[in-house]
Amino acid sequence: MTISSSLNAGVAGLNANASRLATISDNIANSSTYGYRRVETDFHSMVLSGGASGGYSAGGVRTSTTRLVDSPGTLVSTANPTDLALNGRGMFPVTDITAVEQGGELPMMMTPTGSFRPDSNGILRDPGGLVLMGWPANPDGTIPHYPRDTANGLEPVQIGLNQYAADPTTAITLGVNLPATATAFDGPGDSQELTVAYYDNVGTDQQLGVTFIPTVPAAGSSNEWTMQITDSASGGAVVGEYLLTFDASAAAGGTLASVASLSGGAYDPATGEMTITVNGGTIALSIGMPGDPGGMTQLSDTFAPTSVDKNGSPVGNLVAVEVDPGGMVQAIYDTGFTRTIYQVPIVDVPNPNGLIALDNQAYAISPDSGGMFLWDAGTGPTGSVQGYARAESATDIAAELTQMIQTQRAYSSNAKIIQTVDEMLQETTNIKR
Repeated sequence: MTISSSLNAGVAGLNANASRLATISDNIANSSTYGYRRVETDFHSMVLSGGASGGYSAGGVRTSTTRLVDSPGTLVSTANPTDLALNGRGMFPVTDITAVEQGGELPMMMTPTGSFRPDSNGILRDPGGLVLMGWPANPDGTIPHYPRDTANGLEPVQIGLNQYAADPTTAITLGVNLPATATAFDGPGDSQELTVAYYDNVGTDQQLGVTFIPTVPAAGSSNEWTMQITDSASGGAVVGEYLLTFDASAAAGGTLASVASLSGGAYDPATGEMTITVNGGTIALSIGMPGDPGGMTQLSDTFAPTSVDKNGSPVGNLVAVEVDPGGMVQAIYDTGFTRTIYQVPIVDVPNPNGLIALDNQAYAISPDSGGMFLWDAGTGPTGSVQGYARAESATDIAAELTQMIQTQRAYSSNAKIIQTVDEMLQETTNIKR
């Protein structure tokens, strides 16, 4: 009966607007929730066939809800370096702290932002129990190659608080001017000595002794020096010996002409470096390329170390952790040494709105979202990592309140339909009186 279908349509309208009000309530309740993505209710008409009689039956309305995961909120700055947000598309890989503590299989989840801080075990987690995941780095700070279409290889990011770390010296640049008069037949022929400090692989101060021995000819000038390198960590043993020949031409006078290796690693004229092996490893020693006035020189009558640069630092204590725009987790030590300890990849799926919403602004893969892929932050379609920042709620209070007014009016109108149908049925009953 047509009048009965009107009643059913009115009831469907009440249910639909009640559903819309529920999403509006959720959006407003989470207007201050960092990383919240608003939910939208869509209405869809239902059409019923009138049958052979040609009458019309009201089909009513049904609803569907969609969480707009691809519509993020704005970023706001914070004071915590491991408050993380994304300046663009993608999400951070996270897991549940309960699974981490139980030592079982770690469920793969995603979150658009988080306030991650180390707990008593040094695990970076947010107040809701989401643990930040990343790929662990090698001891030298490089990241191994991990599969990009699976969570295999991801681990909870764990910081060794109050941890010490050594930063060994691996490269030294030596700039020295040798006296040209020392290689003349009537020169003094005195050797020149230089001490260069370095840090070994356990952070201990060591020294390289560099002795320059001139070649004094019977006549003229040889322009040759023997550079002998000793290592204090090896008991003063000679770890390299090289014959340096300097150019005496008018165009390039005083610059290196050639270097011959007598012992130790070979000299590479393309880079100006040789590799010497000390007790704690190897060091790339740079003395300049042939013809380079910025390298080692032989000019005038003065011995002068013009520049001695090296990397490495003493043993340092971990004082801070930051995440750079590329997702690299950097451990910062009180000596100024910085080491990469993890890389946090960025998760992306073809259809973010198809993700399954979980508690605490976390999401999980679903058939509707499509398979995930792990990108380096700032590459492909994903945004870069923003430290000291969080993403605000995507709720627009003014828009939600406007929709609330519209929903209230629509609900009242559907209630009026039910009231009208009730009155009409009452009139039909009264016909028999």
